Amino acid sequence: MTRCLHTVGAWRRLRVRADLDNLEIGFVPTLGALHRGHASLIERSLAQNDVTVLSVFLNPTQFSDGADLESYPASFFADRETAERLGVDYLFCPSSEEMYPNGYRYRVVENELSRSLCGEHRPGHFDGVLTVVLKLLHIIRPTRAYFGEKDFQQLELVRGLVRDFFLDVAIVACPTLRHEDGLAVSSRNALLSRPQRRQAALFAALLGSRRQPREIRRELEAKGFEVEYIQDSTHRRFGAVRLGGIRLIDNVPLDSLMEETR
Repeated sequence: MTRCLHTVGAWRRLRVRADLDNLEIGFVPTLGALHRGHASLIERSLAQNDVTVLSVFLNPTQFSDGADLESYPASFFADRETAERLGVDYLFCPSSEEMYPNGYRYRVVENELSRSLCGEHRPGHFDGVLTVVLKLLHIIRPTRAYFGEKDFQQLELVRGLVRDFFLDVAIVACPTLRHEDGLAVSSRNALLSRPQRRQAALFAALLGSRRQPREIRRELEAKGFEVEYIQDSTHRRFGAVRLGGIRLIDNVPLDSLMEETR
């Protein structure tokens, strides 16, 4: 049975009572609205560790747009059922007041990678991400923490956070899960209407094509997408678009595009 804890103190007391210091702990941090992508991270943690901890915390500091936060498809009871079904040992689900007892006075700021791609279009987003990840890693003290490659920029920033702050945790990258039509699995997919959902597959198809970024941008814009960026960087192609106000992001390795030409 999955045990749910709501406070830092409750987790720390349980960690001592259960003698978790002598076990390998896997940790999967999420915003909630769990889907198959999250499940793949959880399953990998279950296979590699003695204990798996899942956090469900809709972190307000990474949303600069209040409407985006309000529309996020959170469903705690469904998430708890998913955690139970998958066999998660502990569910950490704190309140905003618990995670930010003094408000947002102290934060982590990265000044290079976080300013490009998503960071350029969502000012302050990665400050909130890195701040809450640092807090959660400090609280849970896992052996391994699992992050998906769909949010590859976030993954790279978390890796840098761990290196620069000398955190004793291994960051495990997990492949992007996709629907049959190629669209990356995402919580925000649930907000798309049926016609939008069919149209969204075009984004994934074009991003993974051999076309140049400027060609992809033109075609997506012609099809009604609001394109934030299509950009090749650090051996990957990154893209972010809005469709009916819903933001979709994805990335693919450039090596995979080159292989198509051989």
